[in-house]
Amino acid sequence: MEVHGHGKDGLAKLALSAVGVVFGDIGTSPLYAFRETFVGHHPLAVDNLHVLGVLSLIFWSMMLVVTIKYVTIITRADNKGEGGSLALLALISSKLGEKRWSMPIVLLGVFATALFYGDSMITPAISVLSAVEGLRVVSPAFGDLVIPIAVTILVCLFLIQRRGTAKVGMLFGPIMAVYFVTLTVLGVINILPRPDVLVALNPWYAVQFFITDGFTAFLSLGAVVLAVTGAEALYADMGHFGRRPIRVSWVYFVLPALMINYLGQGAMIMSLPPLEKMEVIQNPFFYLASDAFRLPLVILATMATVIASQAVISGAFSVTQQAIQLGFMPRLRITHTSASAAGQIYIPVINWALMVMVILLVLMFGSSSNLAAAYGIAVTGAMFIDTCLLAVVLFGLWRWNKLLAGALLTVFFIVDFSYFGANLTKVPEGGWFPLLVGFVAFTMLTTWAKGRKLMIERMREAAMPTEVFVKSAANSATRVPGTAVFMTSTAEGVPHALLHNLKHNKVLHERVVLLTVNIEDVPFVPAQARAQSEDLGSGFYRVILRYGFMQDPDVPAALTGYDICGAKFKMMDTSFFLARQTLLPSSRPGMAVWREKLFAWMLRNAESAMEFFKLPTNRVVELGSQVEI
Repeated sequence: MEVHGHGKDGLAKLALSAVGVVFGDIGTSPLYAFRETFVGHHPLAVDNLHVLGVLSLIFWSMMLVVTIKYVTIITRADNKGEGGSLALLALISSKLGEKRWSMPIVLLGVFATALFYGDSMITPAISVLSAVEGLRVVSPAFGDLVIPIAVTILVCLFLIQRRGTAKVGMLFGPIMAVYFVTLTVLGVINILPRPDVLVALNPWYAVQFFITDGFTAFLSLGAVVLAVTGAEALYADMGHFGRRPIRVSWVYFVLPALMINYLGQGAMIMSLPPLEKMEVIQNPFFYLASDAFRLPLVILATMATVIASQAVISGAFSVTQQAIQLGFMPRLRITHTSASAAGQIYIPVINWALMVMVILLVLMFGSSSNLAAAYGIAVTGAMFIDTCLLAVVLFGLWRWNKLLAGALLTVFFIVDFSYFGANLTKVPEGGWFPLLVGFVAFTMLTTWAKGRKLMIERMREAAMPTEVFVKSAANSATRVPGTAVFMTSTAEGVPHALLHNLKHNKVLHERVVLLTVNIEDVPFVPAQARAQSEDLGSGFYRVILRYGFMQDPDVPAALTGYDICGAKFKMMDTSFFLARQTLLPSSRPGMAVWREKLFAWMLRNAESAMEFFKLPTNRVVELGSQVEI
């Protein structure tokens, strides 16, 4: 199923665009993945046995993890065309409803999202740093300039985010296409003198590696997995391009280019004398090119890593928007940077937080090799969680044959456990960082979701039944001209703001609208299904506006666009009443005191409902209320 107009564009055009956005992360892995298996925290002997063993592991990891698990199977589990952990979680929740085991599934999906934030900090740092380090291969004189140049590039990258990526994005596809073609050419040039390196495609060489080295081979998986980092981006970015263009790009273009380059690096190392091997293995990617072409290769690789970083940053914005809409994060200011592309958004708080953390990572770790120790654990954790969610989909949604599904999941779980276990050994050297970021993000996401649920429950408990209020207030209060819209988070009972307004101002407008905005478990709600209204009598109406988790609520546009509640809405005759809650400490069971304080802090710093729902600033009245949770 192709959605959101994917069918309007040619497959080739969409496939080229996917090359620019989706495959940037995994595409820049050849800069450091092969190298790290030999010079990383668990170095290997640089001989033919280990070169062929590592290449075999890389190839079969790409086939099992990327091609079969993500490209072939998981991309089928789309939520109306959208992918990613939260979209998959929403799909499972909407299809299966409330189940006894649904809470652990929700927590897994949220933790995968939390781990993504750790990944989105490390990816720009390691990618750009590994490319700029190529300058040392060009000339040792550039050595002291690597860190300043990398920091400058990263700062510029984050500074341009507020201008939007639509124009720059048009160049992404062609630049990445040139980059992948370059990977292929460099690989072929080095394979031709040593075609025997192709035997690495035989899985026996991976098995032989494990038989010979045992636990050391297992530890090397912590570096081998760097070759498949970015696989989860295939699924997360599916909504932008559709399933088929991503598959075509991967199978026919990206996978061959990456594998040919890895084989080229291996062939080059195998053809060198022992002493020269030890020098070249420090940065084999840039030694693939002759002296004259190394500087252009550094520039092209740097451009590719900037594009990869851009894709991850945009992904962080998209994930944050989904988390806000699904009720896992407080409202944040979201700016749309494109009039035509709904997915082109910019979130200032996320942008500056990422920039600070990325710069700190570069300065703290100092080299891409050191950063590689921190990289991988967040990715392998997210991949393991995706497999858990996939198990629910195969058995609960698709009803696959139990033997087939069980066998497939067993293979995936063994691979994921192996990669995750190997990466756990890197925790002391830097793996603690993405785990720390993940746990902090997870705590904040779950605290907001829990606190918001408790606050709505407490407000519902204290709410007066609507029917009783309408009968008692309709005739006793003075009615004034105009329309009053009272925003309420629940479609039951009377909003606190309405009670406060009547208590203090002692008037009611001629038309009173109780408005609730609901975010559904689907990416998009069509315009014809947006509004639902109910006439409560005596000039009172209840209206529910429905949006998908990839849409931005625009309340004035929705009200003026529908003929509901008797007469057309005129913004100059409409007042919007909002309740601003103040949380009070309570001994009631709900959340720990420290989580109550964290939730209160998040509530205070959330963007106002006025800005989030795009209400006209001169037509809004805020009324305070106190809530115990």
